[in-house]
Amino acid sequence: MREVVTGFAVVWTLVLVGYLIGRSGLLGAAGLDTLTRLAFFVTAPALLFVTLATSTIGRIFTGALAAFVLSTLIVAALYVTLARLLWRRGVAELTIGALAAGYVNAGNLGIPIAAYVLGDVAFIAPVLMFQVLLAGPTALAVLEVATGEQRPSLGRLAAMPARNPLMIASAAGIAVAVSGWDVPEPVLQPFVLLGGAAVPMTLLALGMSLRGSRPLRPGPDAPDRLAAVVLKALVHPLLAYGIGHCALGLTGPALLAAVVTAALPTAQNIFVFASRYGRGEGFARDTIVLSTAAAAVTLVVVVAWLG
Repeated sequence: MREVVTGFAVVWTLVLVGYLIGRSGLLGAAGLDTLTRLAFFVTAPALLFVTLATSTIGRIFTGALAAFVLSTLIVAALYVTLARLLWRRGVAELTIGALAAGYVNAGNLGIPIAAYVLGDVAFIAPVLMFQVLLAGPTALAVLEVATGEQRPSLGRLAAMPARNPLMIASAAGIAVAVSGWDVPEPVLQPFVLLGGAAVPMTLLALGMSLRGSRPLRPGPDAPDRLAAVVLKALVHPLLAYGIGHCALGLTGPALLAAVVTAALPTAQNIFVFASRYGRGEGFARDTIVLSTAAAAVTLVVVVAWLG
């Protein structure tokens, strides 16, 4: 338990440092965007590649992933049902809300949580793959149709994961693991060095992104916001536990991984999606902030309970 507390202390200390950097303006107006892009395109892919290339397939595709995927689908369906029946939201708003309730921050926060708390970044890689390969393209297709954009072709949807560096790195790492190739040290070490910067860089970027937000502001989307945060921070991990333990018989590290990944907050990508299609930008931003704050408590409780 002492190691877990230390891990969380490291994570939230770096988030606080990032917040202070953003508040002070130390990196300038473009600092957050530069740091985020560097982490997304360079350091996080390097970390995922090294982790997966030196892993075995049995450690990547586990029952924890099945519990996560099933709980995610149920949470998204619950949000859509509530928002449609109670608040009569449109298809685009329902899509953004479903993503806010179930699409987790597997990159910025999931990687360091997996590293410091679960002790293995390989737990987060299949979650990233599910979101990038299936959940993301499906949601974007619905948003394009619902907002009157040109109907996306199958080729365009199929190409979406190929433009995501995290997906490319994960696929390359898995290919190396499947092949059984022992990557020579001179080839692997540059990726190891770059990957070592991924965790602190993503945590600093997350902290910087929290500056200037007003997540508790009143408004017509306040009920939706509350529902999405409750589903994300409470219902999602509880469902993952129920499915993982009761239906799949998971115990120990596998069960912990399923619940911890489900307890991660809403991904920052959702704000990007909402901004791109002009639907629910404020809702997405506020849900991200509130779920991130709630996750600070939920994750500690989960690890204390199951760790």
